[in-house]
Amino acid sequence: MDLATIVGIILGIIAIGVGMVLKGVAISALANPAAFLIIILGTIASVVIAFPMAEIKRIPKLFGILFTEKKAASYTDLIKSFSDLAQLARKEGLLALETKINEVEDPFLKNGLSLAVDGQSADYIRDVLTEEIEAMEERHESGALIFSQAGTYAPTLGVLGAVIGLIAALGNMNDTNALGHAIAAAFIATLIGIFTGYVLWHPFSNKLKRKSKIESQQKYMMIEGILSILEGEAPRVIEQKLASYLPAGERRKFLEGSVNNNEQT
Repeated sequence: MDLATIVGIILGIIAIGVGMVLKGVAISALANPAAFLIIILGTIASVVIAFPMAEIKRIPKLFGILFTEKKAASYTDLIKSFSDLAQLARKEGLLALETKINEVEDPFLKNGLSLAVDGQSADYIRDVLTEEIEAMEERHESGALIFSQAGTYAPTLGVLGAVIGLIAALGNMNDTNALGHAIAAAFIATLIGIFTGYVLWHPFSNKLKRKSKIESQQKYMMIEGILSILEGEAPRVIEQKLASYLPAGERRKFLEGSVNNNEQT
C-alpha cells in the first residue's frame, strides 16, 4: 500500500474541512448532490470522450498503481546481484549464467540475461531492451495524461456548475434569504471542481509520472549491468559504474562497504 497517496488525500480533506469551519462555513454545505453530479459525472464524461476506450479500461489498473507500492529490488541489491553474476561469468563463462536466469523474478532482467547467454550482440541487446522501456514509458505517459486531463476539466466544470446554480438562484429574486443560500450552494460546485482537480487528479498524474521515471531508471541500470557482464568487466568495475545511479551519500556508503568486503575476502 502506498501510504503517501493515502496520507496526502486525508490531509487534503482535513485542510478543506478545517478551513471551511474556521471560515464559518458549515460542513453540511457540501451536501449538494447536484454539484457532485455535475463535477464527478461531467469529468468522467469528458475523459471518456477524450481518450480511446482501450485506455479508459486501464483506469482501474492505474488506481491500483497509485494506491499500492510495487515491490522491487533496491538499487544496491541489484548492483550486488550484477557483481555476483559478473564474477560467475568471468570464472565459468556466460553460459554458466543460464542456471541463474530461472532464479530471476524480474521479466525485464530475465529477458536481458537470456539474450546475453544466447550470444546476442551488445548493440542488439541494448536496442531491444531500450525499445521495451520506451514502449513502457509511452503506456505510462498515456495513463498519467488521463488524470492530468481530468484535473483540467474538473475546475472548469466547477465553474459551469456555479453558473447553473446562479441561473437557478436568479430565478427566485423575491426571497432574499433563499437567494443567498442558493448562491452559496452554487459555488460549492466550484469548490468541488477545484478540489478534485488540484488535490486529486493532477497529483495522481504526477505520482504516476514519478513511478514511471523510477521504474525506467532502474531498467536502464539493468541494461548497463547486463552489457557490462557481456563485455567481461570486473565485478568491482561494474559496482562503480552502476553506483552512479545511487544518490551521492548512498553511493559513497555502498562503495566504501564494497571495498571493505573485498579486503576481507
